[in-house]
Amino acid sequence: MPTLDVPGARLSYEVRGSGPVLVVVGSPMSAAHFEGVAAALAEHHTVITTDPRGIANSPLDDPSVDVPVDRRADDLVLILDAVGADTADVFGSSGGAITGLSLVARHGDRVRTLVAHEPPLLMLLPDADAQWAGSQDVVATYHREGAGPAFGKFMVQAGFVGDDSGAPTGPPEPAEQAPPSEQDLRDAERFLAHDLLVTVGYRPDVEALRAASSRVVLGLGAESGHLLTQRTTVAVANLLGTEPVIFPGDHGGFLEAPAEFAEALSKVLAG
Repeated sequence: MPTLDVPGARLSYEVRGSGPVLVVVGSPMSAAHFEGVAAALAEHHTVITTDPRGIANSPLDDPSVDVPVDRRADDLVLILDAVGADTADVFGSSGGAITGLSLVARHGDRVRTLVAHEPPLLMLLPDADAQWAGSQDVVATYHREGAGPAFGKFMVQAGFVGDDSGAPTGPPEPAEQAPPSEQDLRDAERFLAHDLLVTVGYRPDVEALRAASSRVVLGLGAESGHLLTQRTTVAVANLLGTEPVIFPGDHGGFLEAPAEFAEALSKVLAG
């Protein structure tokens, strides 16, 4: 993957395919999480994926600092400049969707269409104070007890764990899967210590987004009705006077069914 030296960090990114430029970004997800969907999209797009500043192969000069959402958005502009792209479509998922919303607000002339897939903007919810307190408790638990217990609370708050009525039941049982790599563990700790509160506490520039609302599409997973991000996605859509577009799967639909997800995204971008 090529790298780009920028103030305070070195950004890692990858370019594949041909056609209209499409930036695919997550947070805290790295470029590796989008391999499948990026490969499918590259049949008809020039796809740029990147590791966000501080994640995976994009190291910070000072790993102890937080990275503001607006800085993450500015990094995408630096990457566009590096590859010689004046404009691009952008697909952002989770925290990457919030990065995309900041990008539209700050650099609207660089974005043709933004598809913001399930942005966890907790500050837009009626119970924002309670949700913010829950996220603060996740971070405090990390510092006090470690990543495992903290992620247990995070999964409950996000709605990934619950009984048939949707009520939280406690931390999830560990799934049968390959053990996390050392990089996965470092990224998880980065997320809990530095990125979670920065992301969910972001307050968007509402007027700038409304001015660009014709170029912003909110994406919502067909199976995300039980998730906190269903509520936040609808809240952003209501703010902009639009309706969410339904995508396959849930919050990680691009991981579960990359080909189907890429097809749905391509249809949205084709208008």
